Amino acid sequence: MLEDDDSDAQIVQHTLQRGNVNYIAQRVDNKKDFVRELDKFQPNLILSDFSLPSFDGYSALAIAKEKYPDVPFIFVTGTLGEEVAIETLKKGATDYVLKQRLTRLVPSVHRALREAQERAERRKAEEQLRQSHKQLRSLSVYLQHVREEERIKIAREIHDELGQQLTGLKLQLTWLDSRLPKKTPALHEKARTMAHGIDETIQAVRRIATELRPGVLDSAGLVAAIEWQASEFQKKTGIHCRVQSSVKETIWDQDLNTTFFRIFQETLTNVIRHANATKVEVRFMETANALVLEIRDNGRGISEAEINNTKSIGLLGMRERAALLGGEVRLRGEPKRGTTVSVRVPRSQIQKLKQPSRD
Repeated sequence: MLEDDDSDAQIVQHTLQRGNVNYIAQRVDNKKDFVRELDKFQPNLILSDFSLPSFDGYSALAIAKEKYPDVPFIFVTGTLGEEVAIETLKKGATDYVLKQRLTRLVPSVHRALREAQERAERRKAEEQLRQSHKQLRSLSVYLQHVREEERIKIAREIHDELGQQLTGLKLQLTWLDSRLPKKTPALHEKARTMAHGIDETIQAVRRIATELRPGVLDSAGLVAAIEWQASEFQKKTGIHCRVQSSVKETIWDQDLNTTFFRIFQETLTNVIRHANATKVEVRFMETANALVLEIRDNGRGISEAEINNTKSIGLLGMRERAALLGGEVRLRGEPKRGTTVSVRVPRSQIQKLKQPSRD
């Protein structure tokens, strides 16, 4: 309680007691004691006169809000003009009560304490939510990493183990075919048919392994992988896909490569499914602050409703992948003029990815 008049202080305390407010009070009447007792007493509520001989209400409010921004601050004063009252509320006061109307004091105190408790509980819940979100993000990063590692492992095993077995089987079939009697054309034809089937299976194995994890992404880098994917997309769909890159690629982190490449794949998949496009333009570039991949098609143009659709797993996955690296995915559609997808990862995040782990 900041109050310089003994009788006023007693009346205020008596009003609180009559209103069944249980409290312990520390009264001060100057700035020095006010500052000292704020730290020492650690109040749940501050009641303050507005005009004191050597101190004023605005200064007291500013000090209190700096030290305890969440503690309710109520002016209990003799006179307070309407403009001044409004200004105190703007500056952070919880309420003001005129000394000639102390019947408002107890309800004001109860309301202030209740709202302070609600704010504290809300902040606690928000902090718990932030912590849960942080944990989920960490889990998502781990799962993304595990999934890509499994893709790499499976792709290598399919390519190396199954591919080698099929190649060995074809060699044995060729050896067998060369030793069949020449007078058995039906058997020779059957062997050639089987060899052709093995060749097709080998090609399918290579295609599956490449789709799981393109080797070019790890061996030649991100730019080469994007160009390869664009070429494959054009071959399969007939949609012209041109890539322009001004990136002077060094050695990017594997997670960065994977993020950009998977988002690029998903964007091309969406072009096939939804865009009705005949052309795709891809730009990969470095700005002063970020690494940027931009994919633009000339299709029907994505709508705002589709951009904001929370049930779109593809778009959610793209945004989540970028967010895990501190980046973002932006989509912009123009009716009958196409869709633009922009992926940005800040340079600051890229530098963090390059730093060696301490684990």
